[in-house]
Order: sequence, then C-alpha cells, then structure tokens
Amino acid sequence: MTEPIVEANNAKEGDCVGKPEVTRAIGGIIDYSSRAGKEQRIAMEMAIQDFHHSTCSEQLVLCFKDTNGSSARAASSALELIGSEKVQAIIGTIGKQEATIVSEIEKTIKNVPIISLSLTAPIPTSIANELPLFTQFSNDINLNIRCIAALVYNFRWRKITTIYEKNNDFSGDSGFLTLLSDSLHLVGSQIEYHLAFPPFSSLSDQNATVEKELRKLKSKSNRVFIVVKSTLQFVVLLFEKAKQIGMMEKGYVWIVTDEIASLIDSLDSSALYKMQGVLGFRTNFVESSESFRHFKTKFRRILGKRYPDEEEFSNPSIFALRAYDAAWTIAQAMEDSQANATSKELFKQIVSTNFQGLSGKIRFKNLTFLQQPATFQIINVVGKSYREIATWSPEFGFIENSDRHDQPNTGFDHKVIKELGPIYWPGGVSSVPRGWTSGDEEKPLKIGVPARGAFNQFVKVSFDKGKNGSYVTGFSINVFEAVVKHLPYRLPYEFVPFNGTYDEMVQEVYHKRLNAAVGDTDIMADRCRYAEFSQPYVESGLIMVVTVKQDKSKQMWMFKDTFSTRMWLITLAMHIFIGFVIWMIEHENNPELNRFGSVLWFSVTIIFFAQSEHLTRTLSKFVLAPWLFAVLIITAGFTASLTSMLTISRLRPSVSDIETLLRTNASVRCNGNSFIVSYLINVVGFEPENIKKIDSIDDYPDAFKNGDIQAAFFVAPHAKVFLAKYCNGYTMAGPTFKLGGFGFVFPKGSPLTLDISEAILKVTESGEIRELEEQLLSSSKCSSSSSITDDGSSLGPQPFAAVFFICGGVSAFAFLVTAVRLARRFIRVGAYTFLAQCYRLVAFHFFPRIYILPINNNLGRI
Repeated sequence: MTEPIVEANNAKEGDCVGKPEVTRAIGGIIDYSSRAGKEQRIAMEMAIQDFHHSTCSEQLVLCFKDTNGSSARAASSALELIGSEKVQAIIGTIGKQEATIVSEIEKTIKNVPIISLSLTAPIPTSIANELPLFTQFSNDINLNIRCIAALVYNFRWRKITTIYEKNNDFSGDSGFLTLLSDSLHLVGSQIEYHLAFPPFSSLSDQNATVEKELRKLKSKSNRVFIVVKSTLQFVVLLFEKAKQIGMMEKGYVWIVTDEIASLIDSLDSSALYKMQGVLGFRTNFVESSESFRHFKTKFRRILGKRYPDEEEFSNPSIFALRAYDAAWTIAQAMEDSQANATSKELFKQIVSTNFQGLSGKIRFKNLTFLQQPATFQIINVVGKSYREIATWSPEFGFIENSDRHDQPNTGFDHKVIKELGPIYWPGGVSSVPRGWTSGDEEKPLKIGVPARGAFNQFVKVSFDKGKNGSYVTGFSINVFEAVVKHLPYRLPYEFVPFNGTYDEMVQEVYHKRLNAAVGDTDIMADRCRYAEFSQPYVESGLIMVVTVKQDKSKQMWMFKDTFSTRMWLITLAMHIFIGFVIWMIEHENNPELNRFGSVLWFSVTIIFFAQSEHLTRTLSKFVLAPWLFAVLIITAGFTASLTSMLTISRLRPSVSDIETLLRTNASVRCNGNSFIVSYLINVVGFEPENIKKIDSIDDYPDAFKNGDIQAAFFVAPHAKVFLAKYCNGYTMAGPTFKLGGFGFVFPKGSPLTLDISEAILKVTESGEIRELEEQLLSSSKCSSSSSITDDGSSLGPQPFAAVFFICGGVSAFAFLVTAVRLARRFIRVGAYTFLAQCYRLVAFHFFPRIYILPINNNLGRI
C-alpha cells in the first residue's frame, strides 16, 4: 500500500473507474454535493488505482451513484448498482436502515457485502440481525456520546441545547438523542431544548429560517449549544447568523461534534472567523507515517483540480482516510477470494482483514469494525485555524496533548488532566462561561442579604458615606465569596440588602425579583416549596439557652444543700432521741453523769468514745451499734453529694428542659425575624403570648437579668456566637431540634444550585469554612458549654429509711425497757423521794456552790 498513487480520472456520476475487460465491480454510494462525499470519492478512486498498481492487476472497477443527501436516493442507488451494474460489494453512505428497506424490495441485497461509511448512528434492535453481510467503518456511537458528556461534565454545565439537521438517517427519534440524554443525566446534566432544522437543501428561505430559530434560542436562559449533526453548508450559515445576532459573544458556548470538526480544515478563513471560540472534537489519526504524507500530497492535488472552489490547502479528513481503507479492504478481499466466490465467502474475507490503514489499525471482531486506540482530538477555533488542546480516550478521559504527529496511543503515556485549558471562548474571554443567564449577561446577579438579622456576625449591612452606598460583611458573606472562587466560571454579582423576614426573602427569590439569597438562612421544608437550597455550609439545630445557677462552690453554707431540709431534721431528731435514750440508760447505772448538760455532750461524743467505761452496759451497746452503722452510711452519702455539688455546680442550668418552661407557662425570647417564632408555636407548643421577639444579640442579657424571660432559643450557629460573647452565666440546656443547616437560596431549576453545592463541598474539605468559623468565635476566650442534664436536687431521707427504721426501732425498744424500770422504781420510792431527787439534780447541777440542803444519799439514788 506504500506504492505510488495513480491520479484518478475525472469520472462522472455512473462512470466506472477501470478498464473494460474488468470482471468484478464495486459500488460506491456517496453525496457528491457534500465535502465529505467529495473526499470519499477521490479517496476510493485512489485506493483502487493504488491496489491495481501494487498487485499489477486491473480486475476491479468502481461504479458511483449520487445520493444528493437523501436517504431514499441512497436506497434507490443501491438497487441500481445491484441490478444494472452487477456489483459484488457496496461502499458508501448507506445506513443499515436504508439497506433493510432495500432488502424488502430486492432480496438479493442480503447477499451483497456492504461497508457503510455513514457516521455513527444507532442501529435499531429490530433489524440488528436482518443483514448478516453488513458492517460499518465508523466509531461506536457510544464513544461520541461519552466524549460529549465528558466535555459537558468537565465544565460543569447543567443544561444544554442540541441543534441538528434532519437529513439522511438522523432524526429526532433516531435514538442518538435518547442515548445522549441518558449519558448527560449520569454526569448531572440534561438536554433542556432540541432545535431540529429541516434538510438544508429543502429550505426555501435558508437565511430567514436559521435566523428565526436562533433568535428563539437567544431568548432562553441556556447558553450551551451542541451541534450534533449537520451538513457543512448548514454549519457555515448557522455560525454566520449566530454572529450577526450576537450569539458568538461572551457567555455563549458552542460545541461541534466529530462530523463537523473533522471537516474544519476545509473551511476558509471567513467561515473560521465566524466560529471563533468554538470547541469541537474529532477522530484522532496518525499523520506522521510516510504513506499518509504521500497520500495527502496527491489528494490535495486531485481535489484542487477537480474542485477548484474548495479551500486550496485543505487536508484530507477522517472521511477520506476511512473511504480509502474501506475500498482497499474490499479490493484485498476480492483478490484473496476466487472469482466465483459467494457473497458470504467474500464477506468472510472482508471481516478477516487486519492491516495498518491510513485511518488506523483495521480489523474486525464479531463482524464489527474495531479501530484502536479510539481517541478524539479536542480542538478550539482561534484566529485563522484552530488549536489542539487535549486528547480524550474512553479509558483515561482527557490526557495532556501530545505531538500531533505521534502515534495516537503514545498519548496514553502523557499526564492525565482533570480540567481543559486554557481555552479561547466566544467573545474573546478566557474564563469558562457559566452556560446560562438570568437576563443581561453583563448585569450582575442580584443577591439578597438579610439587613435586619439579630446576629450581624453572620451578615452585617453597613453604610459607606464615601461611596454613598452600603457594603456587606460577615461570616456567611465570607463563606459565599470563598465558594464563588471555586466555581469553574466567573460569576458577577451584587448584594442587595433586604429588610423583610427570611421567609419573605425566600419569596422574593421565588418571584424572580432576586436572583439568589445569601445569609444565615435555615433550610426548611416549607421554604423548599418555593426555592432550591444549596448544600448546607454549616450544621444547624434549635437550641435552648438559659442562665446557670449560682456557683455554690463559693458559698459559705453550701454543705447544707447536700441533704434536703427534711433529711437534716430527721437526722437531728434521731440523734437527740438516741442520745436521750442512752442518757436514760446510763442515768440508771451512773448518777455521776446525771448533769443536765451531759445529755448533749454525750450525744456529740458518743461516736468517738464508744468504748469508754460509760458504755459498758449491754443495753447502751444494743442502742448504739445500729446508730453507728447508720451514721456511717449517712456520712458516705454526705461525702458523695458534696463532691458532686463541688464538681458540677458551675454547669447547672437554671431550667433543665423545655417541659419545665411549658408547665410553668414561662416567657422565652427568640429572633423575631426568623422562622423560630412559628416553630416554637407550631412544633414545640409554646403559647404565642409567651414568646417575645428580639432584634439584637445584645438585648438577651438584659432580658435575662430583669427576669423578663427564663430561656432564649437560637439556631446552633447563633447559640455558639452568643455563648462565645456571653459565656459567663449562660449555658445550653434541653434537647436539640435538628434542622437542615444554613444554605444559599436559588430559584427553582437554577443551574447555580448544583455548582454552588459542589463548590461548598470543596471549600468544606479544604478546611476554609472551619477557619472562618474559628475566626467568628475568636472574639472571646471562653468556650461555649454543652447541654447539661442535672436534676439539681439534694439527698432526701428515702435512701436512708431502712437504717432510720432499724435505729429508731432499737432505740424505742431500749427506751420502753428503761422507762418500765424507772416507773417501777418510782412507785417504790414514792413521790416524795422523786421530788427530792429532782430538787437534788437541779440544785447540784446548776447551783453547786449554794447547795446547802442536806439530803440523805440513800434517798437521792434512783
């Protein structure tokens, strides 16, 4: 195949290229009027003459038929070639649909091998096996679709518009658009609108029709247009009109597919001037081989002579290379088979082909054409030509552009890139267009910000006297600005202060009076009915903040709070009662202890002198032993309670839960400009009259101090700011009501929503939001407290009831025994002796120095 190429004759339609004694004919079905058809015819003629020269045989002839761009004409041309010219194989732009139609008319076509040069087109399943001798010399349709989806995904365009010309085998229901829509859906995009033009040649007023349809597209918000199928003549007029009406300016995106991009070399400079900034992809092939360079030289010379109106220095496209390889494949198959071989034997020879052609490696698998590596060159129209900016492959995606003269597979050794660039876009801009508009492309987006928020740490609107305007600052603003920097395109915007409530601001976005809203806006279910929210940039929840109880660790008498008042009284009563019982017992046996003050003294010292000589009596020990055990338990409880109070006294909230507020009909406060008011009424259950609205963070401390409220409700980010500023004396308490978080607001269907959400994730993962949040809270050295759960009660008598019962029972028993014994003695001694004894006790204990009445010692004993 490397021998010199013989120049083809200037054959006309229906002519057979070859000598009269030829016995084997090959049919060619092409569109003479199209650039691709012109290249295909020249390439096929060159292939047959090259084959004759290399084999020294002239047994093959080419018979051509013109389809004139019509599918019906392609089918009729096939019938003519089979019936009149007796061709043994057909090459050309005849798709399987047309071949199937012909087969229903002429059954013999099923026995004629066909190599289709039609571009990628889906094959309906119903006719997949009706033509066993049919194959296509073209890329798999899924490769083209995947490349389109990869381009759209790389630039994060969410909506596109497809433009195509309904001619040949392509139509709106051909299946191509369905497959494309499915692929775009997988990358988060969708086809917003289809623009289908009738066949270009059938338009009575081509200029007016194209301009009218383009103006309809211009009135829509989408700015990404993909021309998926058309003739070259239609494309030239399309971009001419697009430039005239201002659709080739900044903000627009135009992409052309393989069918158009592969022929871009054939366009003159005036046509390229109207396509500045257009992006496209075309099949990659080898240009460095000697055979290609020789072919290109001869091809350009023949093309210039036969079609002098064509671009003088245009190079052969992939259409010419594949037509050449297809003709060579059939010629080689005929050479290798017998003259009387059947069509099936000839087709078997065709699909067994395996050689390096001009378009790449030519081989078949399961009767399907394979060309590897399957890659596309990404091009960008700039100036009088175009730039090759990258290569795309289904295995690796976008890879760094290699030398155009290298083998395509050497590109896999280069660095895989995640983003394409730099790219010259329509209008001469270098930044990636966002792909949509809300109106005037030059006019920045109107983004509403809350001007009456209670927490200006998140959004603060200030007035600049110098500029006679307002400027906006705050945490939410800083987050939004950081997010915008991560968008793949430039986003002009301006902040518009909004003086209404947050719900009213969302309504303004819904009615399109605002393009978006930025601030400390919580994502709520009822708000999602009117607008879309981005990914939350901070978590949120409804939190109750209350005052903390006084720090008891600094109180002089804090130890008394370890037991309840009832517990202290019971313990004291038991102590006195047991002391009195023991005094009675000891009084009976030792009158020297009969001082009135000995009762109290004994009750205090009894614990420490349990083994003294005064407690040797059996009954005294019987009473004292259980009480010592009880005192041990009470002391342990006292120690534990006091330790707990010293540990947690700083963290105890004044109100532990919301139920307490509801039960006591307490007053609370919240930001009157937010959703919290309705949430407390409808969800939590507060009475409207118990909810007081507040407009500033600095008003809460006074409300707490004056006793106007018992609790305040904040969303979590606001609560953190409040506790960071007023950390002494306040804490979070009660349960947290989970909310959706803070998000940015956009209209329904806005393509910005997904882009901003993705950028928020990037900013979050990079740690920028965490740093901004730390800066927000850095104004105070205090750390906010967590929610505390503490019952706040002192120990009561319940845990000690058993020991009290035992001690009380034992003491009562001893008391009864002693009382009975004393009563019996009282009866014996008599009333007189008893009164004398009482006199002796009182006089001796309280007036020992003036005691003068001599009383018989025997009478003084009891």
